[in-house]
Amino acid sequence: MATFVATKSTCLTSRHNICCVTRNHGIGALARPQADECCPKLPRSRTNTQFISIQIQLSSKKFSDSFSQIQEQMDINEIIGETVYPVNKVPTRSAIYVWGYNQNGQTGRRGREHQLRIPKQLRPELFGCPAAGNSRWLDIACGREHTAAVASDGSLFTWGANEFGQLGDGTEEGSKYPKKVKQLQTEFVKSVSCGAHCTAAVAEPRENDGTISKSRLWVWGQNQGSNFPRLFWGAFTPNTSIRQVSCGAVHVVALSEVGLLQAWGYNEYGQLGRGVTCEGLQGPRIINAYAKFLDEAPELVKIIQVSCGEYHTTAISENGEVYTWGLGNMGQLGHCSLQSGNKELLPRRVVALDGIFIKSVSCGGVHTCALTLKGALYAWGGGQAGQLGLGPQTGSFSFIPDDSETYFRNIPVLVIPNGVQHVACGHCHTLICLKDGRIHGWGYNGYGQAANDKSTYAWYPSPVDWCVGEVRKLAAGGGHSAVLTDACSLKELCEFRLADNITPSNASEIEDVASRTGAEALARLCGRLREHLLEGGDWDYEDDDINNGKN
Repeated sequence: MATFVATKSTCLTSRHNICCVTRNHGIGALARPQADECCPKLPRSRTNTQFISIQIQLSSKKFSDSFSQIQEQMDINEIIGETVYPVNKVPTRSAIYVWGYNQNGQTGRRGREHQLRIPKQLRPELFGCPAAGNSRWLDIACGREHTAAVASDGSLFTWGANEFGQLGDGTEEGSKYPKKVKQLQTEFVKSVSCGAHCTAAVAEPRENDGTISKSRLWVWGQNQGSNFPRLFWGAFTPNTSIRQVSCGAVHVVALSEVGLLQAWGYNEYGQLGRGVTCEGLQGPRIINAYAKFLDEAPELVKIIQVSCGEYHTTAISENGEVYTWGLGNMGQLGHCSLQSGNKELLPRRVVALDGIFIKSVSCGGVHTCALTLKGALYAWGGGQAGQLGLGPQTGSFSFIPDDSETYFRNIPVLVIPNGVQHVACGHCHTLICLKDGRIHGWGYNGYGQAANDKSTYAWYPSPVDWCVGEVRKLAAGGGHSAVLTDACSLKELCEFRLADNITPSNASEIEDVASRTGAEALARLCGRLREHLLEGGDWDYEDDDINNGKN
């Protein structure tokens, strides 16, 4: 049976990225696309009428009763499996899923308990969009107990804990529902990063004189001087364009478009990369010394990506080399031995990855993951909670015990040889997305943040079968996880609408339709929901009063 996978391509007649559907023959492993269609012709009006019909039916509160009527009014296999619309005819939509620890509402839902083991799409109404609206999202990030998301119109939403003003609303009052950061309404936010108790965003002014706008940095929360977003240049000049920012537990690192890093915050473990440790809050300073070789003088290196762990920092050079610095007591720096006791004070190249081009890195509390161009995943650091994905401490892998009887790997270990597309490290867990679109997680799972099952630890990569659509971004926080997915084709858009309307009473019907039409992710979602309910789980948070926007 032919299946369809949404991919992104660029039409030669347009400057905009469009979404195409490629026909794959085969089931299971990655099948090779045989044909691509960019900007195909619009099908006849009959199909348009059918699509409108399904939207009306799916918007009905009596979805379960009208499900059979939907099947009679349309050829589901044709609509979901065959039809391709141009991007300007199929309104692309995103969905946000958040689950795990929910003590402070960081999942964006209430819930009967302080954890949500089954994520549900955060409804558009939560963000001020109409129920039938086509919400789009650009970025998402998780802090220790708060979450932030960037909408396609450049608006920033935050929710969760706020004891240090990390939500950016000028107060210290938390929110269990997403709130727009009003202080940034004059800015078009491009990306966001959440630290333990602070938040930072890269944004461009919405109004300018016609020249190219510079991406600027805004910071707020703990140690950032304000509970409102404030414009921050630090050691950079006002003309510097910011490429990325990353927040750790008590330090922040910003990357400019020309490849320079500046860091500020606490430096008791050398996480600011200044060659010394310091007590107290430190102001911003540019990092200009990188140790490529220990027997040679440090030099300046152009950086293309940075990630902050709890007390350590990792960066990638333009040549795909990895540099780490800060606290390394659990092996999170990836060096066989450290130059300053349990830490590195200057950025030092991870020689174990020589000859391997790394395209992205992610830092957790005491572990680090790196992803290669070919999709291989390497991990190193603390593994006492299973966050390395190498098995339990008593398994076949020989962890190295230290004096405190904890276990770690101090050099990178190959965890998955190929096929990984995205990776995100939380405090004690890790998430990945494979090229086939499936999400897997491992590590501490006490709140369900890392895997489907209810085990406290997921020692090996385990499936997370809750999300529908093409995964664009993963995020992992202190005890919660988030996924941003896109629906780029009519097939995926239909899956989104069906997923929006899943209830315990109609899950079996939707699963049957999904199975017959090759909508594997939707079928898995329905199956996991039924299993969850049979195990005594609840679905009560679906009935949250999303109209009042209050806690």
